[in-house]
Amino acid sequence: MHLYLSALVEEWRKIPWGNKGNDLQFMTGYQPHNKDLKQQRILIYGPAGSGKSSFINSVDSVLQHRVTNRAAMDAISRESFTIEYRTYKIQKGSPGTFYPFSFTDIMGIEKDTEKGACVEDIKLAMRGHIKDGYKFNPVSKIAEDDRKYDKSPTLSDRVHVLVCVVSATTANILSAETVTKMREVRLAARDMRIPQLAILTKIDEACPDVRADIKNAYKSKYLKEKMEELHVALGIPLNCIFPVKSYHSEINTDDDIDTLILSALKQIIHSGEDFVNDL
Repeated sequence: MHLYLSALVEEWRKIPWGNKGNDLQFMTGYQPHNKDLKQQRILIYGPAGSGKSSFINSVDSVLQHRVTNRAAMDAISRESFTIEYRTYKIQKGSPGTFYPFSFTDIMGIEKDTEKGACVEDIKLAMRGHIKDGYKFNPVSKIAEDDRKYDKSPTLSDRVHVLVCVVSATTANILSAETVTKMREVRLAARDMRIPQLAILTKIDEACPDVRADIKNAYKSKYLKEKMEELHVALGIPLNCIFPVKSYHSEINTDDDIDTLILSALKQIIHSGEDFVNDL
């Protein structure tokens, strides 16, 4: 059993608490500079149960100014509740208008060889070969004659940012088998030059100091250690890892929760913009 020891240190990453308006203004005004792209595609992947769908819902909640639950979630099963490849656009203002970025959710990665998303499917998804609605098969990748296989993907079909989501409540941040699969995904993304970031979720469940006050996120020695564990396990730079509390029990949005989510989202958008401009 893990023994948590409360430890707060000086804030080791500065964040503009109480000033989320600037980040919201950035999101509202953002448009891709590449005229061939209407929306950045952000692919979310990670272990089953790590909070991938919750993070998508939380981003949607921040931008809609109300708590939403569009991406299906399950609080009981330890296996992936997401079974299909599905992209979520976020409504902006009037109906039919959307923010110029979308989130694609996939089946979670599991340590067993016959469970979870097939790594080869994730690689094909990054190249834009998988269409919305494809139902993942854990033991085999999509066939080229499958009606959900896109033989001629466009720039919009490709993935522009890869985001790994991992729970801070995981005792030993990731199992060896899961790390092997996720490293394979990371190396494939590297070869495609796709930028990669990570989200550390459930920080309030992992750290009582953060549960008491979300503003302790960057003062928590425990969370910093968890981020360093993730950095060592997957090789993702520390400045590309962001601790986030997703909405789960709240029925109204909260400025401080929003601030952490927006901080991560802004870096995701910047990374995708750089990638597309470098193509």
